[in-house]
Amino acid sequence: MTVKLTRRKFLQSATCAAAAVPMARMAQAEQPFVRQPYAAPGSFAGTKSVCGGVCEMCFWRCQLIGKVRDGKLVKLEGNPKSIDNGASLCARGNAGVKLLYDPDRLKYPMKNIGKRGAPVWKRISWQEALDECASRLKAIVDKYEPQGLAIFPHGASAKYPMNFFEHVVGTPNNSEASFFQCRGSRDVAYIQTLGTPAGEEVDMPNAKVIFMLGTHLGENVHVSHLKKYLKGLENGAKLIVVDPRFSASAAKADIWVQIKPGTDTAFLLAIMNYLVQQKKYDMEYVEDFGYGFEEFTVGIEHASLEWAANICDIPAKQIKEVADMLADNAPNVSIHPGRHSSWNGNDFQRERSLACLTGLLGAIGVKGGFVKPKNPKVGRCSWPKVAHPHEHALQHLAEKYPFSPPGTPTDLIRETALTGKPYAIKGLIVWGQNPIQTIPDPALTVKMIEQMDFVVVCDVMPTDITMYADILLPESCYLERYDYVKKGTQWDYSQPHQQYISARVPMVSPTAADHERKDSVWIVNELARRMGYEEHIPAKSAEEMVETILAGADLSLAQLAAEEGIHIQPGVDPYGTQYDVDFNNRKLIDAGFPGVPTYIPVPEPPKGFARLVYGRLPVHSFNRSQNNVWLHQEMPRNPIWINDEVASRLGLNDGDEINLVNQSGVKSPSSSILKVTAGIRKDVIYTAHGYGSKNPQMHVAAGAGLDDNSLITQRAVDPETGTHGMRNNFVRIVKGDTVLDIPG
Repeated sequence: MTVKLTRRKFLQSATCAAAAVPMARMAQAEQPFVRQPYAAPGSFAGTKSVCGGVCEMCFWRCQLIGKVRDGKLVKLEGNPKSIDNGASLCARGNAGVKLLYDPDRLKYPMKNIGKRGAPVWKRISWQEALDECASRLKAIVDKYEPQGLAIFPHGASAKYPMNFFEHVVGTPNNSEASFFQCRGSRDVAYIQTLGTPAGEEVDMPNAKVIFMLGTHLGENVHVSHLKKYLKGLENGAKLIVVDPRFSASAAKADIWVQIKPGTDTAFLLAIMNYLVQQKKYDMEYVEDFGYGFEEFTVGIEHASLEWAANICDIPAKQIKEVADMLADNAPNVSIHPGRHSSWNGNDFQRERSLACLTGLLGAIGVKGGFVKPKNPKVGRCSWPKVAHPHEHALQHLAEKYPFSPPGTPTDLIRETALTGKPYAIKGLIVWGQNPIQTIPDPALTVKMIEQMDFVVVCDVMPTDITMYADILLPESCYLERYDYVKKGTQWDYSQPHQQYISARVPMVSPTAADHERKDSVWIVNELARRMGYEEHIPAKSAEEMVETILAGADLSLAQLAAEEGIHIQPGVDPYGTQYDVDFNNRKLIDAGFPGVPTYIPVPEPPKGFARLVYGRLPVHSFNRSQNNVWLHQEMPRNPIWINDEVASRLGLNDGDEINLVNQSGVKSPSSSILKVTAGIRKDVIYTAHGYGSKNPQMHVAAGAGLDDNSLITQRAVDPETGTHGMRNNFVRIVKGDTVLDIPG
């Protein structure tokens, strides 16, 4: 039979079908019409949730759950039980799946049979790799004593090897990038002012004003910290942002201070002097908890609004506006201490100023102020401190950097290794750090490496430093190992007080078919046995190490698993803890430094150059995430910011392909694209850090974007702490074969 379907009949039948949908839904309860729901390819149907992960895509370490299908991790999410990050996870955390299954990951031990920097790799067994590492490291210790070794560690898994080489083997030459190229000057400055490290412990959800100086929240994404910040804004906090660039936070600010880079301390001194002169500071807090206040007031009395305005290139009335806003809302103000503080080599003084300003406003231990949470106690499992003489600590021998953070300043290790004075350093262990991209003047770092007798590198990915290894060891990823116990409290202290404890556990089991990766506990224990230190091994495995730490809180991995990966217990009210404020520090005076925070000028850009500054992105963590295909797709290169008026005078357009050359004639090995904007000072060029990998084994990241660290050849060193200052470099633009001067 033939059926003739007219357009009218088709529309009538479609209308009837649409009207019948609700009836069909009702009928399904009794008689299903669809036998099996369709699961689109790539969906998470049929997955199993695995609790207990702790992220390592950045060092905030959010708590995770994983979606696993057939033994393979297909998705990561925030653990909804978490009172830290909750169900939220940033782009980097989500992309951890692609790190786990990155085809470029290091798979097995390798020996370099070529040259350092131009390696020729030969696959070797773990036994051969460990035997050679142990024998060559021990030979250096026997010949040069323990101080003949240096270790550059970074990350959670690097703590175990760091403590082995420092505490048991006995080398003092341990330099963590997290201290000497990041937050060391901040933490030491707060210790010397308030008696406690800064952390980022400001109670932003309950603040009336949030004050940020060079802090890029919204670009530097740490989930729970960002939640604190956004909750504060949601609750009506006013925002002051001091930054030469119109950052994501500057875009939300009530007051944006477009300060001249390197002059921040002068700005802070003027605010404090104004508060003192106008008697707008917290006199009661200063009377009860302040020390050296009279000397402090004399030491800053020169810092008038006009003095600072001239130095900082901002209006005096804006400095007054900032000071008045802080005073009018004190003590409920969050003076953010920042995180990465290695800017100009005068950073200790700037951070001391921030701590003094916090005390001056009485913004300590109160809602909205500097409030340190009361974290739960856990156990400890680490290498014992074997007795070793301390006379080989370089900062003591050189009589430099008397207030250095834990470890040894990177610059002293490098200088000693290159000169052989006061002793030889001939062995280098690098664990999870990429000194080629983290330490300023990378050419000098390469020279240091070239004179080593032996270099061993352990990492997850083939970063630039791996090209200089003699032996290369593959480490298991954070998603397939035990190694870290995270503890803390809820991020909004005005809410019911709770504490949490969680542990990093494997989301999936490593597959032995395609690799031979090992965790740091296994690797270091094997080295210890071969080097004669077996008696000091604190744990037989990473799992045992974590169990021992948890036992200190009467917990176990089994109990955490039963509690969905996170143990939560009643907490302690963090408000009310007050700290003494050392406005005029006698220890500093005795060591030959100013007791009162002091402005130290930084070098000015030469004619034709702009100051190079750098920052972070929400989709990347330094260089460590650059090869991640998901994150690379979001931002494959780092735009180079330039002022729109400067660009117009140079004939440059948004999106132009350019490069940069610095004051020493060093040009970045790779280029990037130009971002023309009114949101940056004319004397500044900005880009995001971490791009421009040089190792061809990083097939996604190699040559992608501009390497800012290659341009940081003129380094400054903070005289109190030995931390690096990396924003005293100046650049011109290269377009094609033409070098363009930045107009004054």
